[in-house]
Amino acid sequence: MRADTATSTASAPVSQALPAPAHECLTFSLGSVEYGIDILKVQEIRGYEAPTALPNAPEHVKGVLNLRGVIVPVFDLRVKFNCAAASFDALTVTVILNLLDRVIGVVVDAVRDVVELSPSQVKPAPPLQGDGQTDCITGLASLLHEGGQRMLVLLDIEQLFASAAAGEENHAVQ
Repeated sequence: MRADTATSTASAPVSQALPAPAHECLTFSLGSVEYGIDILKVQEIRGYEAPTALPNAPEHVKGVLNLRGVIVPVFDLRVKFNCAAASFDALTVTVILNLLDRVIGVVVDAVRDVVELSPSQVKPAPPLQGDGQTDCITGLASLLHEGGQRMLVLLDIEQLFASAAAGEENHAVQ
């Protein structure tokens, strides 16, 4: 009876003492800015292939791809983030993402790597006023890289596309 009591009390402090888990991010660049997204949202990375354009689509919607029988909308993050015009070259890729209940593709200039971030490496983003495009920024991370530092803008990619979908639905209703 005494052994049972010792076992039950010993397990409680152990679970409370566990450190916060590290978070893996896929990093990519748009121009000179590096971004990071949750690696668990990434289905695959493909070389850029021009999608089939859709008539009357918003400018940031490049079109659609047929990915093994699944029609995947493709978004250009440079246009969505109001970056300079993109040059499509050998490094340009489409990152296929699983977001909530849909599959989408995002075009980025280049994929860098996968990094593991501890909670202590992530700093909050400064408050910015704007049109809501910054609501998807979850934080900033500074990483040592070849004697220098890399700044990553961490995105909640689901939030970015959930708010975009809601805005497009509201626009269609009006």
